[in-house]
Amino acid sequence: MDLARREVAPAADRREARRGTAVRLALLAMPVTFFAVFFAHPVAAIVSRGLRPAGQWQFGRLVQVLTEPDVLHVLWFTGWQAAASTGCTLALALPGAYVFARFDFPGRQLLRALVTVPFVLPTVVVGSAFLALLGRGGALEEWFGLRLDSSIWAILLAHVFINYAVVVRTVGGLWSQLDPRQEEAARVLGAGRLAAWRRVTLPALAPSIAAAALIIFLFTFTSFGVIQVLGGPRYATLEVEIYRQTAALLDLPTAAVLTLLQFTAVTALLVLHARTVRRRRSALRMVPAEQTARRPRGPGQWALLWSVLALVGLLIVVPLAVLVERSFNGPHGYGLVFYRALGSVSGSATFTVAPVEAIGNSLGYAAVATLLALVIGGLAAAALAIRGGRGAGGAAARLVRGFDAVLMLPLGTSAVTVGFGFLIALDEPPLDLRSSWMLVPLAQSLVGVPFVIRTMLPVLSAVDGGLREAAAVLGASPLRVWREVDFPLVRRALLVAAGFAFAVSLGEFGATVFIARPDAPTLPVAVARFLGRAGELNYGQAMAMSTVLMLVCTATLLALERIRTDRSGEF
Repeated sequence: MDLARREVAPAADRREARRGTAVRLALLAMPVTFFAVFFAHPVAAIVSRGLRPAGQWQFGRLVQVLTEPDVLHVLWFTGWQAAASTGCTLALALPGAYVFARFDFPGRQLLRALVTVPFVLPTVVVGSAFLALLGRGGALEEWFGLRLDSSIWAILLAHVFINYAVVVRTVGGLWSQLDPRQEEAARVLGAGRLAAWRRVTLPALAPSIAAAALIIFLFTFTSFGVIQVLGGPRYATLEVEIYRQTAALLDLPTAAVLTLLQFTAVTALLVLHARTVRRRRSALRMVPAEQTARRPRGPGQWALLWSVLALVGLLIVVPLAVLVERSFNGPHGYGLVFYRALGSVSGSATFTVAPVEAIGNSLGYAAVATLLALVIGGLAAAALAIRGGRGAGGAAARLVRGFDAVLMLPLGTSAVTVGFGFLIALDEPPLDLRSSWMLVPLAQSLVGVPFVIRTMLPVLSAVDGGLREAAAVLGASPLRVWREVDFPLVRRALLVAAGFAFAVSLGEFGATVFIARPDAPTLPVAVARFLGRAGELNYGQAMAMSTVLMLVCTATLLALERIRTDRSGEF
């Protein structure tokens, strides 16, 4: 009898593994097809058009481009500014991560949401805000007679502004769950405050700090909108140079080589990030966050709190406030001159339609892109969350992890390449979409899908498989099991994923600048067009549209924070 049971158990495990693999493959069919057609195909088309112009591969072009002094300078600046931006962000944001993790003070949750606003803002809006603060005729010049636009300092400050929340959320979220009694025990045993922190807390935080640093480096390495607005002709990252080679010079071979270079660098960064995340998940013992936060004690802690609040005010509140102020500061004093001009075609030589129509266009495009991202990302997350069972092979697990990494590539791949690739690759039946409005939400959804997966996957993985099995035994169909078991548990995660996808789709610029039709611009494209033309009216309308876009993104984020902090939710 025991022998029979031992023989039946492996067979059952194998059947369970095969069933799990079949379901996983079925769920992955649509995401794989979507990424193959709308991501891999356009990128491959650009590379092929550039390095295989006459039907024969010209790999010698790789060496030729990579040895050009101008390209080497761009590559050096891209890496240097990304490293400097990462270092500055960590130095300024780690004290903030500690304050939000360990201190309990009035307005803490609201302030935590406020520091996250820049992360979801379109980079064009960030550029506009710092242009209004640091540029010609900006607040800094009026107050102190200084200008920092077209300087590396403007770029670094803007990057810190955007990525401050990455450190607060990633490191601070973990810090708030570390048991402070471990550090207190080290001090009881004779270690000083700094030594106890260095030997106990820092090793626990190191994987999280490394993960945050890699995310910041990735985002700043591929920076486009900020460099376009604030860098001027002196500074160019790989992404900006790809745009210049593609749109201005039509030099596809050089653009293809730079795309491959950036793709390789991003892939390496994503691999490193995956390893740090696995280390972070496996190494820590945590307690509920609400047990670690307390009111500051002593003058040192109060001084730290007020210094962090002052930095948040200067770094985050002031640029946004100046942006809003400039949108109302018209030629004859404060008023709604620039906002009224948005409703008139004659008020601007930049558009064939009223600029205000960009608001409706952006909201419509972002809504469709969000729906696409939820479907594609939700299916992928569901597939990745399936447990393979004891009979599942290691090769299958590695394949799943590999596809998980592939789904993250749109975050670091040149959006300029994807956008221009859409125009080149999607121009023949049955996918002749060059004149279709769907091009824009398709490109935007590529950026939204990774956020949907990263939001939903942890929740789906935590759902007890026994609940599904019990429902199935009672006769429920797979669809009903999802509706009755999974959906109630992941509903809030789905709403959060939708909010993030909507915000990032609303602000997508690199690809949209190529494919948005002149009679249907999006808000980021409209802002860039206004900033690209001289004149006070164009500048004022850029500030007005940036303010509108900022308000929409802020409202979306505050709604997300309300969902995430609801005590009945999963987060």
